[in-house]
Amino acid sequence: MSKKINLFANLKSDFASGLVVFLVALPLCLGIAMASGAPLFSGIISGIIGGLVVGYLSQSHISVSGPAAGLTAIILTAITDFGAFDVFLTAVFIAGLIQLGLGFLKAGSISNYFPTNVIEGMLAGIGVIIILKQIPHAFGYDADFEGDQSFVQSNGDNSFSSLFEVFNHIQLGAVIITVVSLVILISWDRVPFLRKLKLVPGALIAVISGIALNEVFIMTGSSFAISSAHLVSLPVPTSFDEFKEIIITPNFAGITNPKVWITGLTIAIVASIETLLCIEAADRMDVQKRYTNTNVELKAQGIGNIVSSLLGGLPMTSVVVRSSANNNAGAKSKMSTIIHGFLLLLSVLAVPVLLNKIPLATLATILILVGYKLAKPATIKHFWEKGKYQFIPFIATLVAVVATDLLKGVMLGMVISIIFILRGNLKRAYSFKKDEYVDGDVIHIDLAQEVSFLNKAAIKSTLSSIPANSHVIINAHDTVYIAHDILDLISEFKEIKARDNNIKVKLKGFKNAYDLENSPESANHVSLEHYYDVAKRKLIKKETVNSTFNK
Repeated sequence: MSKKINLFANLKSDFASGLVVFLVALPLCLGIAMASGAPLFSGIISGIIGGLVVGYLSQSHISVSGPAAGLTAIILTAITDFGAFDVFLTAVFIAGLIQLGLGFLKAGSISNYFPTNVIEGMLAGIGVIIILKQIPHAFGYDADFEGDQSFVQSNGDNSFSSLFEVFNHIQLGAVIITVVSLVILISWDRVPFLRKLKLVPGALIAVISGIALNEVFIMTGSSFAISSAHLVSLPVPTSFDEFKEIIITPNFAGITNPKVWITGLTIAIVASIETLLCIEAADRMDVQKRYTNTNVELKAQGIGNIVSSLLGGLPMTSVVVRSSANNNAGAKSKMSTIIHGFLLLLSVLAVPVLLNKIPLATLATILILVGYKLAKPATIKHFWEKGKYQFIPFIATLVAVVATDLLKGVMLGMVISIIFILRGNLKRAYSFKKDEYVDGDVIHIDLAQEVSFLNKAAIKSTLSSIPANSHVIINAHDTVYIAHDILDLISEFKEIKARDNNIKVKLKGFKNAYDLENSPESANHVSLEHYYDVAKRKLIKKETVNSTFNK
């Protein structure tokens, strides 16, 4: 049984961090909904459910769930194919059921096999993406939607070309607000008396300052005034009936459509992998080094997607950007995530007009600092100093995440890591040394603990290069497992090449029945009791075993 957590134990710091995450999540929820071709309010619903439902059920203390940029292409294609958003919601419902099943099947344990350097490369890559994507917003160029992580943008630009396009669309009002916000955020972390005001996060002060500055620009008729196109754009229902119309429920008539099931399965797989990657990343960010039960997380995500679909929300995953903002803001427990969900709900019901005055430039500044903390040069230097086997998968993952997407980047990093592991395993399969004796060369080949078929080529090459008239000792005393391919190879060497080239072969420590049949002289190097045990299994008479030892 897991230890019960007091959610209110760190309310002061959790409320401040929850407020910061709310400010970051609001435009991301809207932007991802817009990019997905879904109703804007569906992104907010997903964020609310991610905070309140998944936040409560999850055991992660840092991660925050909500609509994810990695699912936008799947969602847009599905809604276009189905021709109706309510049919798509049925696919989301199915995806939730599948994720719930994966949790009970303990599929979350695959996250234990993600290498640290790949996870860190993924985080750094997302940090670079955040910086590249938010710089245009900081200068008042909002052609790309908030929350986009794709290298190639919908307007034909890419993450780098849009930086140059900024020079043609600079808004001085946005630049002024960005600079003021940046000064506030940096000062809030570094000025001693400001750091003591933990209950009031610097992000909130930056947002209030951004709103106030723009209101001054508008009232004075200044050319610096930022238009509504560059502000948060939250839907504002004017009556209860309008609010009810926002809630869309699934059309379960689509349950008989095979495409709905395929879409549900696709969402479940992609969302689960992204969630496991983000949970692993969140656990690494957690300063208290607490670990999340990933099987419980899959169940929480499944229930969250089921509830989200029933209320007209988008599918969700654990999201690195929001989780990073949560961690950087000083979150101590998952209460921060729950508070962010509550604030999203409250803002929609009570103050949507006020939220629509927030300049995107201010939010971009907050996110740029989040991105910098993920991709700071010290992290790159750390892996460079660890050597090429750590650095190459790290930097390859970073570059691939920026140039493609999160899943493809991690996949490339994993492939490179596996290649390095296999290469290292080949080298560690055995040690090979020559000792000079008076009566000739004695060549020692000491096998490692595990020798698999992957080591066959290297061992074969070594045995082939042994000169004639040598004395070879092949030692398997420390070996736990030897593949049959390797045993066959050694046997063939001993029976054919060694005999033809006058090579004396001595086998030590080969402890399985194969050796009793093929290499009786190795009995000098194992216990008699062991051979009795082998003989019993092989139905060999005890007298034969004694005869073998007498030889």
